[in-house]
Amino acid sequence: MGRWICCLCSRVADPLMLLLVLALGCNPSTAATASPSVPHAKPSYSFGRTFLGLDKCNACIGTSICKKFFKEEIRFDTWLSSHLKLPPSSLLSYSGNYTDDAKSWRLVDITRLTSKYQHDRADKRICTSLLKTKTCSLERALRHTQRFQKWLRAKRLTPDLVQGLSSPMLRCPSQRLLDRIVRRYAEVPDAGSIYMDHLTDRDKLRLLYTLAVNSHPILLQIFPDVEGWPFPRYLGSCGRLVVSASTRPLRDFFGAAPEVAADLALQLLAVLRSMGTNDLNYFFYFTHVDAGTFGVFGNGHLFIRDASTLGIIDKEEGSQLIDDQQEYKDIFSCLTVDCQSPFVSCDSIREKHSLVMVCQELLPKLLTGKFLPPVQEKIDTFLQRCARGLGDDRGVNEAIAELAEILKPLRSCDSRFAYRYPDCRYSDKY
Repeated sequence: MGRWICCLCSRVADPLMLLLVLALGCNPSTAATASPSVPHAKPSYSFGRTFLGLDKCNACIGTSICKKFFKEEIRFDTWLSSHLKLPPSSLLSYSGNYTDDAKSWRLVDITRLTSKYQHDRADKRICTSLLKTKTCSLERALRHTQRFQKWLRAKRLTPDLVQGLSSPMLRCPSQRLLDRIVRRYAEVPDAGSIYMDHLTDRDKLRLLYTLAVNSHPILLQIFPDVEGWPFPRYLGSCGRLVVSASTRPLRDFFGAAPEVAADLALQLLAVLRSMGTNDLNYFFYFTHVDAGTFGVFGNGHLFIRDASTLGIIDKEEGSQLIDDQQEYKDIFSCLTVDCQSPFVSCDSIREKHSLVMVCQELLPKLLTGKFLPPVQEKIDTFLQRCARGLGDDRGVNEAIAELAEILKPLRSCDSRFAYRYPDCRYSDKY
């Protein structure tokens, strides 16, 4: 048709006919290939509520950051590809990008509190144990439990409301710690109150569910990085996904240069010291550590990447839950762990507990074979003694100070350590 019109253009004699043909856009050089313009369609980042876990709310973590997902202000790394495919839902964590102005982006970690398999298994356990069915409304089932009914009537979060939950953070709870949880719970508007009047029934279920599954996001909220605590910044939750500041696990640095290894080891010792001695008089201890427990920011600063295995003992108030009360078990005690798992007695935790675990699991992988023989021998001797439980009556702080004195001369002051550079050039602290 285009070729016929162009032919007509060249032969038509009637001026009116020529004007008509030209009005149709006749161009002998392009008419055959021209195509109508189509409005540019914006790519759609479409995903279901199932991927986020919103279909399980209010048996979920929260919804404070959902708008960021749906406005495409949080993107998974795979969304930056041409196919815009979501990553597999079976993964425990994802690397993502976050923006507040659609111009500058920063890296974030998007994580699940537990694997999707464990979540699905827990959901099935709720239905089969409470309603004797394979599928059910999780919210309806949990609302009818004795524990949640007590939560609904409660004005204040008290130790009896969290007894038997598997989170290490709640094995030795004090009223002061529980008040801090309510006052700083970030998934609700800040009321600054120790009373739960500002929490709706939905909010209470989400808080209880989070504490029952994994207390990691709660620790990030109640001990924020802006106050100097060694945790990544909590940015929010959507369904069963948590968004926090991006990190690299410590395992990525096991093969690092000697000066980098020495710097990270010193930071690790400093974190352990702060866990035992801090202004709020809380004693933090680990029930387990591995290569993903600690992480490193882009500026070289080390922090606790996974707080799920952290227990807390209040040195000011002490535990208000005696050990036989800890043995109370219900569906909330069994969401992610075996109900038969014994609780660790609060009285059995010692100050050296976390240091010994780190000496056994992490420091050898970070420091072994990195330095010249005289220094390496001192480090190896200390780590062997520490891994056996220190073997003397000296306190943890003295043991930490001993290893720190060996490591301090081994680190360097340059731009690789942005968290302390150039301050290290002008301060004896470094």
